[in-house]
Amino acid sequence: MTAVDDKPITQPCAEAAKPVPRWALHRRLYDWVLSFADHKHSTTALFVLSFAESSFFPIPPDVLLGPLCLGARRKSLWFATVCTIASVLGAFLGYLIGWAAIDLALLIPGITQPRIDWLAGKFDEQGQWYVFIAALTPIPFKLLTITAGFAKMNLLVFAVACVVGRAARFYIVAMVFWLIGPKAVPFIDKYFNLLCVVFVILLVGGFVVIKMMH
Repeated sequence: MTAVDDKPITQPCAEAAKPVPRWALHRRLYDWVLSFADHKHSTTALFVLSFAESSFFPIPPDVLLGPLCLGARRKSLWFATVCTIASVLGAFLGYLIGWAAIDLALLIPGITQPRIDWLAGKFDEQGQWYVFIAALTPIPFKLLTITAGFAKMNLLVFAVACVVGRAARFYIVAMVFWLIGPKAVPFIDKYFNLLCVVFVILLVGGFVVIKMMH
């Protein structure tokens, strides 16, 4: 496979695509994010998505990072760098929310006071590992960035954990999509629901790992 794939990709077989059911909100949200891959401001969209996901938005930037890497393979490292920088900056916003506006954080889906309290109690000894694991895995990163702020985690340790975890995550994703090539998009489209199930399993598994670390 050559590196001539430097034009934005389009979703395959759009004319044959099946209509998305009304209940499939996860698929509709995914398709909306994916639509930015063909936009001239796709890199800006990637930055905004990566920033927002670290503090309040539910969709991980990987869903846009992957298609961008497929569409402009020579820029894969650049896209991963954009993701990393934006995500770390967003992590500081999450930290600020937890530190100064925890009541506002509780309005975010998936953020609850019991979870915040439980994680905050673990941060004195293992906070850096919790942040790192969340930065690297499908665990909602915003849950840990907000908790870190609520627990007044050392800001330098927090920053290092975020940078290392997020960089490892996004550079690996970029490399994988660069290696497997354009076949990834029809594969994701065909097995989307199965991949969502796998994602949820990994998400739950990540929480189990965190719970076992105390």
